[in-house]
Amino acid sequence: MKERGKGTDRSVDERYSQWKSLVPVLYDWLANHNLVWPSLSCRWGPQLEQATYKNRQRLYLSEQTDGSVPNTLVIANVEVVKPRVAAAEHISQFNEEARSPFVKKFKTIIHPGEVNRIRELPQNSKIVATHTDGPDVLIWDVESQPSRQAILGAQSSRPDLVLTGHKDNAEFALAMSPTEPFVLSGGKDRCVILWSIQDHISSLAVDTASGKSPGSVSANSKQSSKVSGTNEKPMNGPSIEPRGVFHGHGATVEDVTFCPSSAQEFCSVGDDSCLILWDARTGSSPVVKVEKAHNADLHCVDWNPHDVNLILTGSADNTIRMFDRRNLTSAGVGSPVHTFEAHSAAVLCVQWCPDKTSVFGSSAEDGILNIWDYEKIGKKQEAVGSEAPSSPPGLFFRHAGHRLLTSIGTHPIPGQS
Repeated sequence: MKERGKGTDRSVDERYSQWKSLVPVLYDWLANHNLVWPSLSCRWGPQLEQATYKNRQRLYLSEQTDGSVPNTLVIANVEVVKPRVAAAEHISQFNEEARSPFVKKFKTIIHPGEVNRIRELPQNSKIVATHTDGPDVLIWDVESQPSRQAILGAQSSRPDLVLTGHKDNAEFALAMSPTEPFVLSGGKDRCVILWSIQDHISSLAVDTASGKSPGSVSANSKQSSKVSGTNEKPMNGPSIEPRGVFHGHGATVEDVTFCPSSAQEFCSVGDDSCLILWDARTGSSPVVKVEKAHNADLHCVDWNPHDVNLILTGSADNTIRMFDRRNLTSAGVGSPVHTFEAHSAAVLCVQWCPDKTSVFGSSAEDGILNIWDYEKIGKKQEAVGSEAPSSPPGLFFRHAGHRLLTSIGTHPIPGQS
């Protein structure tokens, strides 16, 4: 798989310019926050406050630097304006270079290496996990971690917990279970690994109760490993070993996700073009292995939170496929319910809508965020003037507000993302 997040072309810039001119027409409200550095991952956190016209929401994002300053995990608080209450002039004054007054940085954690993935723990809103350019998964208590200033030579923050087990780098595949404090990861060692934070949750509770943060750094503290460029290693700290190591992929595991109703069931996709379903209760071998789920590397997967039979995959073949786990294959290869085609480059992320069963989003290296509704497939589309509808089946909205898009996050409040 080629490196993610590299390069743009002229057509992308032209499309972005066209999108920018249509901003007042497309959106009820838009907050644009220009960052100094690219961000490989962003995730919504818990809602902090509700008000009449807007809510305050936690946001996690990464900053991928060029090495002149450390990479960081940023915790921000965002004021999210409720639908249909924003002033019209706010949209008309869109400025792509501006830093939004709605986005306020709350805390900065100096991260050991790049922050390739961020995932939040549903059972504890203070805990997030990150994947870096190394084999370990890092666990952070964002409330107890001290805020740091990202300057050249600054010592990395110390993670509250390190999940070990991978034998090679694990950069992108990361998930947390919605039902139990379980963490799932995949990497270049072709393995899928399962941990339970519960195995060490008592230590985190003791640190918090005593007022100490495992991330605290003092002038007398020493790093247990040397730092070199962006491949610095986290300092020694509490760590746990896996609950299970699962073998079945023939190449790098690119993404993983849990079944919404069970922490023991999960699936994974990889550069071997396979979609694999697992059940930790039955052993370390695949329950179902779908060969040729796509015609190229698979980059992403997501499991429908409302219908546990439906699974989405995205691939380097520029398509998204929807599978029904009751009928995954035909003649020995993947047999999707439907293939969604609208991207012109590799699909990097797919995500189901949290409140609408049939709606999902996809993003790709073409810089486009597409919003789909599979229930619209097969329904008659309305023509515009004398022209026949040209949208691919199921596609009902396109967001072109990025020149390159590697991550999307659906907002827990309906109608926002």
